[in-house]
Amino acid sequence: MPDYRRIFRPGGTFFFTVVTGQRRPFLCQPKSRDCLRTAIDKVHSSRSFATLAFVLLPEHFHCIWKLPDDDPDFSVRLACIKKEFTRLWLAVGGDEVSISSARKRHRERGIWQRRFWEHTIRDEDDLAHHLNYIHYNPVKHELVKCPHQWPFSTFHRLVEEGYYPSDWLCDCRDQRPKPPSFDDIKDTVGE
Repeated sequence: MPDYRRIFRPGGTFFFTVVTGQRRPFLCQPKSRDCLRTAIDKVHSSRSFATLAFVLLPEHFHCIWKLPDDDPDFSVRLACIKKEFTRLWLAVGGDEVSISSARKRHRERGIWQRRFWEHTIRDEDDLAHHLNYIHYNPVKHELVKCPHQWPFSTFHRLVEEGYYPSDWLCDCRDQRPKPPSFDDIKDTVGE
């Protein structure tokens, strides 16, 4: 069995990928967006964290969080978000995939993949690289041609704050911008 080791750094900044069970593409539906927003807000109110970036795609999401100096436990936060989402999702009639008997014995549900992928942000360059990755991800997955076209992203907020120009890697006029290389970032768990 693999030995999963997580780095818990108080006050650290972390990049995450969280994937739906069997990569089912339901997260961008209005009902699931509402459930996810409610779950994140509920967990945030009891276990503080700052969301530096977020992108929601049909079968996964990426985010970057900055944790408080006195509480480095991102695993509990993500577990609580997944649990609360699952409760809300099932309550509004959302469905789930079938799961193994082992997962049933552990009282797990078929909404999310069991694990998530995490990366500790090392410095400002690493942060910028992962911010770019998150905001380019809808283009990478061929959901849109330009980052500004994807509505479920913090890209728009970061344009307003002056971090990105509004036409960052824009291909609206067939300009064919050359995207940065993201070969060093693993896209999702379960590949």
